[in-house]
Amino acid sequence: MKILILGGTGEARALAERLVDAGHDVTTSLAGRTSAPLLPQGALRIGGFGGPEGLAACLRTEAFDWLVDATHPYAGRISANAVAASAASGIPLLRLMRAPWDEPEDARWQHFESPEVAAKALPPGARVLLTTGHAGLDHFLARADCGFLVRVIQAPQAGLPDHARLLLERPPYDLDHELALLRDNGVTHMVSKNSGGGQTAAKLAAAGALGVAVIIIDRPAYPAAREVASVDEALAILHSDASRR
Repeated sequence: MKILILGGTGEARALAERLVDAGHDVTTSLAGRTSAPLLPQGALRIGGFGGPEGLAACLRTEAFDWLVDATHPYAGRISANAVAASAASGIPLLRLMRAPWDEPEDARWQHFESPEVAAKALPPGARVLLTTGHAGLDHFLARADCGFLVRVIQAPQAGLPDHARLLLERPPYDLDHELALLRDNGVTHMVSKNSGGGQTAAKLAAAGALGVAVIIIDRPAYPAAREVASVDEALAILHSDASRR
């Protein structure tokens, strides 16, 4: 089968590898926001499609059999475009979305709908580890009454103000690393998306162990689609369809 994966996650890379190994024709599309991304097996496409219409046209023109949305859980616009493009093109869509982290009963995470609202909730004098990527960064950095450690894979184009420090790291992170990071920087608050998965989950365990307040920016709402939470589940559906062709 010919399969287009909207990628950029570890799950997308794992799925592409296993589909290529099984003999399928796989193209992974990356948004191109990271200058040195980890590359999947199979063909590669970099850049946007021009909205849902452009994606639908690509699906039809290139005669793909399946569209798999394996983007980050917070890539809301891309996921919405995938639903619209699938409906317009008639190409079936499968969403591979990792499950969110479960909140421990005693964790008392604070939940907010957006970076803007979360930034306003920080108390003056907070020392904050920001782990939310580039989106919404300006709302937090506008809080000059707080100190920030901004952890990202790639440096933002604009420089950081004096009350913020840049930390360039790529996951996975282990518990010892996260405990040391929080302790050494006197972190009082950590801001995170509920991305799920194991590569960055240690930060939540470390925050819980040290009593660091956890602020969660909740996932966006997605249009309805056929959805699975694991690579194995996705493969079962795709291989089942391939066997009927």
